Amino acid sequence: MKVACVSIDILHPVLTSLYDCGCEIMKVFTCKTDNITEFNTKTVAFAKEHDIPLQMDRITKDDLYDLVAEGCDFVLVGGYYYVIPVIDELRIVNTHPAYLPIGRGAWPMPLTILKGLTESGMTMHRMTKGLDEGDIILREKVPVYPGDDLQKLTKRQNDLIPSMVKRLVEDFDELWDNAVPQDNTIAEYWDMPKEDQYTVTSDMNFDSADLILRAFKGYECFYIDNQSGDRFEIIDGVACKSEDEAQYPSDSLKIKDGYILCERMRKLQ
Repeated sequence: MKVACVSIDILHPVLTSLYDCGCEIMKVFTCKTDNITEFNTKTVAFAKEHDIPLQMDRITKDDLYDLVAEGCDFVLVGGYYYVIPVIDELRIVNTHPAYLPIGRGAWPMPLTILKGLTESGMTMHRMTKGLDEGDIILREKVPVYPGDDLQKLTKRQNDLIPSMVKRLVEDFDELWDNAVPQDNTIAEYWDMPKEDQYTVTSDMNFDSADLILRAFKGYECFYIDNQSGDRFEIIDGVACKSEDEAQYPSDSLKIKDGYILCERMRKLQ
């Protein structure tokens, strides 16, 4: 099949699985990322290695009509920062890291952990103008375990992608035609996390601090010392429980009943 892929690295198996299934990838669309916590480096390198045209500019309707003119069968989306136009002439499938219709929204994975859910999933659905509202084509569940962090959950979700892409490619027309509308009576849209949801303070207990740091593992969190007012940006922080302050490492950040260790930390003005 002739396909195009929209991708950043967080859902990289979407791109590689299309290639592994023998699809002719006409074009790869990606976008600029900070390449500190969110990456496009694998996506860009894959396109260059396989001589696939690569576009960094924001996708327009003209880009989609060009694909139609070149005989594109469908577009598969695996992460993107912007709203993608929808046209009747081209079938676009979005890969969403949640078990829809629960967890609509741009970044459901951290909220899955913050909410204490015991399962999540991966959904492929028709892309429509309504964010994550399109009819469901394929959907698989994954468990969420106590102690999971964002990176573990994301990997478990990504492990579903190769088999889902294989099924999609092998029987695309039937799956598209028989897509099932989402049940809007149980749908939940989750807003992007706000700063207070990824901020740890010195008067938090271990359980609260640990939950936040696990939910945003690999991404920026903030720490505020309520006594001094000092504020830090931390990435990959780990909460440790201890009542003996004499044993706290000198470079750690204090919480109510323990401390935080973090190699990627900077004090903010």
